Amino acid sequence: MPELTLNTGTRMPALGFGVYQVPANETERVVTSALEAGYRHLDTAAAYENEAAVGRAIAASGIPRGELFVTTKLWVQDAGESTARDAFGRSLDRLGLDYLDLYLIHQPYGDYYGSWRAMQSLHGEGLARAIGTSNFYPDRLVDLIDHNETAPAVNQIEAHPFFQRGADLGVMRERGVQMTAWGPLGQGRADLFGHPVLAGIAEAHGKTVAQVSLRWLLQRGIAVIPKTVNPERMRENLSVFDFDLTDDQLKAIASLDTGASTAFDHHDPAGVTALGTTRFDT
Repeated sequence: MPELTLNTGTRMPALGFGVYQVPANETERVVTSALEAGYRHLDTAAAYENEAAVGRAIAASGIPRGELFVTTKLWVQDAGESTARDAFGRSLDRLGLDYLDLYLIHQPYGDYYGSWRAMQSLHGEGLARAIGTSNFYPDRLVDLIDHNETAPAVNQIEAHPFFQRGADLGVMRERGVQMTAWGPLGQGRADLFGHPVLAGIAEAHGKTVAQVSLRWLLQRGIAVIPKTVNPERMRENLSVFDFDLTDDQLKAIASLDTGASTAFDHHDPAGVTALGTTRFDT
């Protein structure tokens, strides 16, 4: 598995396994299947309410801790310097781990400056090998970098062929932040799998549209965390390092960008209020 070196020196597998919207009562089985398929990078969040199940799968796997890269995230209700540290401890307990490889601010809402101060301390203490952000647009990402000692190692954002985030990627590269794409297959909310351009490229390589979409991101230096509960799809999503897209194919995919999210508009005031006031058992 190719790895990416973060600005902390930590190495992160370029392709991971996400558990967003996997029910807690199915998560242990699903993560066990993912680990058996070969995944070593797992991505969860307090707001997914399945950290404990991820932890059980890790414990039962027998895989040495040092071979795994585990990410979780801080939800908005726990933003703030003291509350973030407490929330980190609860996540660590649920996962059954002594440290995290990556801890992210899940959304750019609430007192995320206080959260970042706490996370810088956790990083300094070795409890979080790397810290970062999720869903930060370039303006907030740059502001956070400019006014703090530690720059995020990762910014995890929605990205797929219909929402390509080229400007975001440029800013992150300039600032030494690794981009990770969540929803790299459009989360089933757009006609990605049936698109003729993607289907034609997939046929040319003897691959699936999902594999082409993941390869397109990886080939541009973007980490990906696809989710599936199907073991066959898990293995399929790992088989994306044995081909390269041509320049013409990359240009063809670039033409598909709509510039619009297929999930959530972080600039919509009503949506921001709804998301920022959502509470979970974190």
